[in-house]
Amino acid sequence: MSLEITLIVLLAAIFNASWNAIVKVGGDRIAVMAVITLCGSLVSACALPFVPFPHASSWPLLALAILIHTAYHFCLPIAYHYGDFGQVYPIARGSAPLLVTLGAAVFAGEVLSFLPLLGVLFLSVGVMSLAFDTRTGVTRNPRAILLALGTGAFIASYTLVGGLGARQAGSALGFAVCLTIGNGLLTFLIALTWKFKAIKSIAYGNLIPAAIGGGMQVGAYWIVIWAMAYAPLGMVSSLRETSVLFAALISTFILKEGFGVWRFISSGLIACGIALTRYKP
Repeated sequence: MSLEITLIVLLAAIFNASWNAIVKVGGDRIAVMAVITLCGSLVSACALPFVPFPHASSWPLLALAILIHTAYHFCLPIAYHYGDFGQVYPIARGSAPLLVTLGAAVFAGEVLSFLPLLGVLFLSVGVMSLAFDTRTGVTRNPRAILLALGTGAFIASYTLVGGLGARQAGSALGFAVCLTIGNGLLTFLIALTWKFKAIKSIAYGNLIPAAIGGGMQVGAYWIVIWAMAYAPLGMVSSLRETSVLFAALISTFILKEGFGVWRFISSGLIACGIALTRYKP
């Protein structure tokens, strides 16, 4: 993976950590997610006239990616209902790259060589190990762990389907823009049926943070879809999930929550993983 793609995917990871933090602290999490995704879809709608429309051959994958991404938008807040942010987020994000790497090998014929594959493993283990940081004060809930793993499966699925669709679309950005319009509107409409009052409250009281979160959400996804058109799916997915490390750094240096021993271990594994994914045989 080139240095340019590595750096821009790391930027997407920062965006991803930031908008997830907004979901965490914004009140009713499903309602916050709905408003964020709606704002993101509006940002994407503004970008639509400036990107090529995806080829018709990619439309079935586009529709499937929209459905999977929408399911993810609901599974993640439900997982947060049963488990803490410090438990759910690392497990969900850390399990996804391994599943993407396996799916890419099966469906796209992308078999990584030993060292990049080891880098993916290091990144995934490093991300998931943050769930064991005792400074986060997490409560171990088996239901939360199962939901986090289910969320990871949704992340892996929409990543794989979206990456393959972008390669067929003729325009990776055009595919990403259409996808984020579709899943944002669908998520909002579904949530509106039973979270109307909470959504109304957030729209009046926290619209600016939600709008910022929506911009970062779609920006992160645009970057990742673009990168997957030019780099192996599993490696891009792994780098994106370093967002968990950035979330830990935010909590340490901005929220002053401390930097426990597991964060040192996780940081070392993630740094090794990034170095190995850049290996060129």
